[in-house]
Amino acid sequence: MMSNEHNIPGGATAKSSSDYVEEKHTAINTDPTMYLPESHKAYLIERHGTLDLDPIPSMDPADPYNWAVWKKTVNLALVAFHACMGTFTAAAIIAAYEDISLDLGVSIQRVSYLTSLQIAILGGAPLFWKPLSHRFGRRPIFLLSLILSCVCNIGCAKSPDYASMAACRALVAFFISPAMAIGSGVVTETFFRHERAKYMGIWTIMVTLGVPIGPFIFGFVAQRVDYRWIYWVLAITNGIQAILYLFFGPETRYIGADVQSESSAFKREYMSLRRIDPTPIKVSEFYHPLTLFTNIPVLLATIAYSMVFLFASVLNSVEVPQLLQSKFELNAQQLGLQFLGLIIGSLLGEQLGGFMSDMWMNARAKTIGHKPAPEYRLWLSYIGFLLTIVGMIVFLVCTEQATAGKWNVKPIIGTGIAAFGNQVVTTVMTTYAVDTYPQDAGSVGVFINFVRSTWGFIGPFWFTSMFDSVGIAKSSGVVTALLMGCSFFPTVYLQWQGKRLYNHDSDKV
Repeated sequence: MMSNEHNIPGGATAKSSSDYVEEKHTAINTDPTMYLPESHKAYLIERHGTLDLDPIPSMDPADPYNWAVWKKTVNLALVAFHACMGTFTAAAIIAAYEDISLDLGVSIQRVSYLTSLQIAILGGAPLFWKPLSHRFGRRPIFLLSLILSCVCNIGCAKSPDYASMAACRALVAFFISPAMAIGSGVVTETFFRHERAKYMGIWTIMVTLGVPIGPFIFGFVAQRVDYRWIYWVLAITNGIQAILYLFFGPETRYIGADVQSESSAFKREYMSLRRIDPTPIKVSEFYHPLTLFTNIPVLLATIAYSMVFLFASVLNSVEVPQLLQSKFELNAQQLGLQFLGLIIGSLLGEQLGGFMSDMWMNARAKTIGHKPAPEYRLWLSYIGFLLTIVGMIVFLVCTEQATAGKWNVKPIIGTGIAAFGNQVVTTVMTTYAVDTYPQDAGSVGVFINFVRSTWGFIGPFWFTSMFDSVGIAKSSGVVTALLMGCSFFPTVYLQWQGKRLYNHDSDKV
């Protein structure tokens, strides 16, 4: 995140948005821009066409808030695709479980652990990367991440046995993970508050889409060429990403500077590999995001989202080979096509969770004359919860009722409905969590990723037992109960008591 103030020529200091919020407690009708020199106001008008900005940028061209929209968007696209590669890589081999089992001489159950292993590491590894990206910047960490992921994916392709493949998969997950968590910080560092949900949604949907797109694409690869080409394609993709990021991925970690030239800005954004923040790294920083377990709004929003993600994304992906492949006698390519429902549902859901979410908040702001409290965004989450429950019921019930050996589209429709709901909840809850704790959006992203991935790792170990004990169709009752208890009701509580759980007024960032 940025420091609390930006330096301005002439020794003047522009206060950050958090400073303005504190002063508004004592002067409610104060305009934040009244503290700015006329030169700063003129700069903002020329650069942005308005002074209605939250937070207030500095006069430095290297300040990410001052970048052109195309530059911000291209950078976010690279970071979001990087985040997608985390879940994409973990799910890539789902359609090839049987081929890997035969090649390495292990059970399909053991092969599935190659995915579960990566999910677990994707949750914990960002705890290591976040402090480093805070000191050295996002750009060096992302470049290092992609280069080492490329090398380790080559190791996967060349692995002669299960143990070496598992080791290489573990290393890939560790190195590819930074963007899955730091992405929330990148969005907050580059985009203003009124557009945050739309761009946060680009990052969140790419994380979500990585799960179904992996087996969807690589089902064709596994069916038509050797499954090891999955790893070669992943390695090639990592290499291309690194090249693109080298040229089009500027540094977003900004802590202020005295030099105000465009040429200097270019050097700081693209050419510098030095340490940005000289503050010594403390051991506590590596587990600091986990202290958000004591931040009730962030915790409840994370739990609500993670439970939806567990069923609508993880269960509907990891269990598809068990539930549909054997029942409908599908080959790897046909199995990959079963993930199309998840892809379409997620893309449609993001329109409501992201773009329309910002419209919802901006319309409310015009109605009441000031920015609404973050809790107002939560109204949209109920649509997501309802659709997730409906989709899971359709998927599980129709899967059990389908005739063996005769493919039926109804379960896929169910996964699509659930994916729509999941994506609405994903963007709304992530944006809400960041809005309630904007001073450390990076830690919020790491925390959400940790909880989501931990639950996603544990889930596959008890899904099968649930199906065997309760039945596939009746498992929808268990799913509904957990979604109501862990997602719906905690959100109702947040909407009712959210303001009292943290210090903010309706104008807080």
